[in-house]
Amino acid sequence: MMSYEIIGITVLWIFLYGYLIVASVDFGAGFFAYYAKVTKQDHIINQLISRYLSPVWEVTNVFFVFFFVGIVGFFPDSAYYYGSALLVPGSIAIILLAIRGSFYAFENYGSKQSIVYTFLYGATGLLIPASLSVALTLSEGGFIVEKNGVVSLQYQELFTSPLSWSVVGLSIVSVLFISAVFLTFYASRAKDYPALNLVRKFALFWSTPSIIAALTTFIFLSQHNERHYQNMLDLWWMFGLSVAFFMAATWLLYLGKNYGLAFISVMLQYFFAFFGYGIGHYPYILDPFIRIYDGATHPSMGIALVAAFIGGLLLLIPSLILLIKLFLFDAEYVKGKK
Repeated sequence: MMSYEIIGITVLWIFLYGYLIVASVDFGAGFFAYYAKVTKQDHIINQLISRYLSPVWEVTNVFFVFFFVGIVGFFPDSAYYYGSALLVPGSIAIILLAIRGSFYAFENYGSKQSIVYTFLYGATGLLIPASLSVALTLSEGGFIVEKNGVVSLQYQELFTSPLSWSVVGLSIVSVLFISAVFLTFYASRAKDYPALNLVRKFALFWSTPSIIAALTTFIFLSQHNERHYQNMLDLWWMFGLSVAFFMAATWLLYLGKNYGLAFISVMLQYFFAFFGYGIGHYPYILDPFIRIYDGATHPSMGIALVAAFIGGLLLLIPSLILLIKLFLFDAEYVKGKK
């Protein structure tokens, strides 16, 4: 029987995976909207992007809030270590999220459109995942030092680490690839063929950098944290499935058919890679300071949190399905008729 610690971290990892997918589509769509406007192609895809973003952008961060509250609730020490180390990167991410939300509202609900608003919205879509990815880098150890009860982040080691920059690069290209594949699927549902041809090219273009960035990160991880690397090698079948689903998605995109299956393949690609990475990290939350069993909250509190977050997950998933049915894949709405 699994302990409440394992169940808790599994539920939290599911929330983080949900945020990875939903936020990637949102962030990438903002960048593509800006790119299309700069290249004078906004008349082709920006209506499609707007139809997707309008009902979705407000709920994107729900997954992240659940994860953030849960990780602090389950593992209180994470607030102490990450709270101190991520003060600057975390503050930057919060500012970028505020800018993104504000300028999305100005761009879509204001009286006039502005290339500056679109630029800020698109740029933050890449800078936010880059800043948030710092937390994954820190979890590998070697960047946080505790002396005399004071936790500090070693900025020089962080900024000169190949692993750090490879994770940043992976986060950015993954956002663009996931978003482009979803928009391809969405354009096909809308029967918007000019937009479909354009975003399909985006998806095919970003497929190669995404797999190269993943392999590069894997190599640098082996040099930085050999324990985690060896654990991931033991889970070779999960990463093998991830590569197989990547190849299936890319092949379907190349053939120009079954775009829904292509997006599901991309979701499964990142599911197996993300959970393979997470399982390989066991038993550490933050190497070497926080381990799952040592750093967990009191059992009664942990069980209550598990119940609460499983309940939240069971409420959130049907809500998203309802949102998708009412808006995203409604036959009239997806074609822009309402």
